[in-house]
Amino acid sequence: MTTPQTTQDVPYVTDETFTEEVLRAGVPVLVQFTAAWCPSCKQLTPVLGALAAELGDRIKAVRLDVDHNPRTTVAHGVLAVPTLLVFRDGEPVRSVVGARSRTRLLRDLDGVL
Repeated sequence: MTTPQTTQDVPYVTDETFTEEVLRAGVPVLVQFTAAWCPSCKQLTPVLGALAAELGDRIKAVRLDVDHNPRTTVAHGVLAVPTLLVFRDGEPVRSVVGARSRTRLLRDLDGVL
């Protein structure tokens, strides 16, 4: 795989939009649970955007701010940021905690993307 030259903007979802944007998406969704004060989250966002651009229609990537969306954060047992959850058919299928390089993230998500 080659590294893409551009990254995709990673949009935010909220407690109110999570069901439609993530659980009913029709494709696997990689959700970054993040916070504005989290430096590791800021490092991970461009990696996530590049990965989403590279994988195209195979996956959708979104972010959820844990400070402003406690209902979804608690419902999915997120205790640390950044946490990445992959949802397929409305169910979480993989969880990764902490910032990752593109290579390590691909390895950690192998089999679910």
